[in-house]
Amino acid sequence: MKKVKFIVGLPVLAASLLFAACEPITVTNNPITYGDGYCPLSTDKAMYKPGEEVRFNMDRNIDGQDGVMVRYKHLDEVLFEEQFNGAGSWTWTPPAEDKRGYMVDLHKVIDGKDSVFYSIAVDVSSDPKFYPRNGFLSAFEAMPQSDIKSVMSHLNRYHINYVQFQDWHYKHHMPLAGSPSAPMQTWTDICSRTNSKSTVDSYISLAHEYGMVTLFYNLAYGALDDAATDGVADEWYVFTDRNHTTKDVHELGAPFKSSIYLLDPSNPEWQEYLGDRNDDVYEVFAFDGYQIDQLGGRGTRYNYDGGEVKVDETFKGFVEYMKSRRPDKRLVMNAVGQYGQENSISKTDVDFLYTEVWGSREGDTGNPGFTALSDVITQNDSWGGGKETVLAAYMNYDYGKLGNSTFNTPGVLMAMSAIYAWGGSILNMGEHMLCNEYFPNSNLSMTGELKQAVIRYYDFLTAYENPLRDAGDWIGVDAVSAANVVSFNQWPPQLGNIATLGKRMGGVEYVHFLNYSGASHLNWRDSDANQTAPTRYEDLQVQITVNGTVRDVWCATPDADSGVSRKLEFLQNGNQITVTIPVIQYWTMVAIEY
Repeated sequence: MKKVKFIVGLPVLAASLLFAACEPITVTNNPITYGDGYCPLSTDKAMYKPGEEVRFNMDRNIDGQDGVMVRYKHLDEVLFEEQFNGAGSWTWTPPAEDKRGYMVDLHKVIDGKDSVFYSIAVDVSSDPKFYPRNGFLSAFEAMPQSDIKSVMSHLNRYHINYVQFQDWHYKHHMPLAGSPSAPMQTWTDICSRTNSKSTVDSYISLAHEYGMVTLFYNLAYGALDDAATDGVADEWYVFTDRNHTTKDVHELGAPFKSSIYLLDPSNPEWQEYLGDRNDDVYEVFAFDGYQIDQLGGRGTRYNYDGGEVKVDETFKGFVEYMKSRRPDKRLVMNAVGQYGQENSISKTDVDFLYTEVWGSREGDTGNPGFTALSDVITQNDSWGGGKETVLAAYMNYDYGKLGNSTFNTPGVLMAMSAIYAWGGSILNMGEHMLCNEYFPNSNLSMTGELKQAVIRYYDFLTAYENPLRDAGDWIGVDAVSAANVVSFNQWPPQLGNIATLGKRMGGVEYVHFLNYSGASHLNWRDSDANQTAPTRYEDLQVQITVNGTVRDVWCATPDADSGVSRKLEFLQNGNQITVTIPVIQYWTMVAIEY
């Protein structure tokens, strides 16, 4: 179980799912192109079982490639090096240890300096739930196989090991279109888009080839307005009054084909009904599990008999029923603003804890600052019995509602840095980057700069998964700029400063430097897309307070050297060491070994 030294309380938010207008999306709305976020170095899977061979592919030569070496590292330890032989494929079998991240890079010493050309991470884990990296798919119209392959190759490059199929289904109360013996080949989803069975099948098949887990999305308790004709009884719903006159409903207008009426997740007949419908899905599609959604707190609700339904307390029994019914299938459940997480969802056999983070939308009363992210992660660490955390955190939210534009790179990278440093992961990548809780919304696209940065950040999360996501003790860390160039403070962030965060793991302390110097605000979502890039510091001399005799120091950052670690010289004087950190831009991690 992860140990947490300090937790700042986060109020439970009552957030509801707000669907944006339906829009056509295609896999080419923001393509990866050469010179625009394209990375020529790839692997054949998102993760590998212990003992499994890794196949790399480099699709181009490197200018002046004589002397370029392939280097295989775990943290700062070089395991092996070999000559790079130019464009093509090669293989490597990592050590047999389970739960290990590696960084593999192409480098060369030029004029006495180690220059890194390209790098890529490798995750060796027997189960993806050890280090979940969640992605999504949201468009399932008939499309060429080449487009499907392009999307999945894109997700594989981010090492995505869970893929949730969002809005793939026919009806919330009847996700499979047709029957197991005669499934429909096409159907309309909630937004009246036409989905294709062939496309869904192809995505599942390719995901499995890449070693990814596939989860089908659906609410725990949703039904459309024709549910009675499909066997859903009025007695199963929740109501806004004690006399069962008004069903609880999530209103949706055109082009949605129906509003969504809400049922009681604890009703055993509803559980059995939906379990049967899920079995229909599993008979037809090779999904690995069920991504369960909810709508957050909606006020006081009642069952058909007039009894109050505490909806957040019903999720535990619902998940347990679904797991007991199909123990071979994986489950994940969204906790909207942590609704139902503490005493219900986190106590079940879900693969990881998934929180949709709110707090900075208009009308929300929660915390819009970066501590909203750290609070959720540390809460989940304390509640979840060792389960990892994935955050659905939608960037540039208000700006994205204005129409087509691009994401603001500084805002995105500041949020990803904070989430990763605190041991979480972010759900943000599918056919496009997310800016809204309606996943098909692709109003915002990624610039080439952001595409390249996000690849580096996912590589960093994967290569350094052990210090980032394994159990440890959070500690405060004091640091000062030797030349008074910039001010440091312990987390939480202060505008204009670099925030420090420490994690002790055995004989190593990992110190994270998160840079808010030069930032324009501390709203993690950067809702209006107006965050400014932090001041970049190079060769910054820093004095760090330590807790013993230091043996070694090294650092790594996703913002330089392609994320590859570098050894640091240090001078110790009592309980302080002085080091020169090569780069602090958004986020740099320094490892102090005792």
